Amino acid sequence: MTNRLRTEIQEEELEAEELIVEEKPRKREIPDNFFTQLFTKRFITSEKATNALPFVLYVALLGMIYIGNMHLAEKNIRAIDDLTKEVKERGWDFKTTKADMAFKSTLTEVAKRADTLGVRQSVEPPRKITVKEDKDEN
Repeated sequence: MTNRLRTEIQEEELEAEELIVEEKPRKREIPDNFFTQLFTKRFITSEKATNALPFVLYVALLGMIYIGNMHLAEKNIRAIDDLTKEVKERGWDFKTTKADMAFKSTLTEVAKRADTLGVRQSVEPPRKITVKEDKDEN
C-alpha cells in the first residue's frame, strides 16, 4: 500500500507540474513585417552599415545645404520686403516734394518771394524793340 501511495503522489506531482507549465503565459508571437525583420533577423549588419555610411553622410550634407538655402531665401525675401517699403516711402516723399515745388513755382508765389528781395512785377506790357538798318553801309 505504501508503494501505491508513492506512485499516486508522484503522478499527482507530475500532473501539477504539467498544469504549472501550461499556466505560464505564452510568448507573444511577433508579426513578420519590415521592422521586425530589420531589427530581429539581423537585416542590417555592421558591414552593411559601414558600407552605407558615405551615402548617409551625403544625404545629411544635402539636408544641411537645403536648410541653409531655405534660410538664405527667407533672408532675401525679408530684405526685398524692406526695400519695397523704402521705395514706397521715397515715392511718397518725391510726390509731396513735386507737388510743393509746383505750388511754389506758380506766378503768385514767385511774386511773393521776389517781393521780399525788393523785386517787383512790371505793370507795363512788354515793348517790342526794333532795329533800323542803315542803307548806306554798302
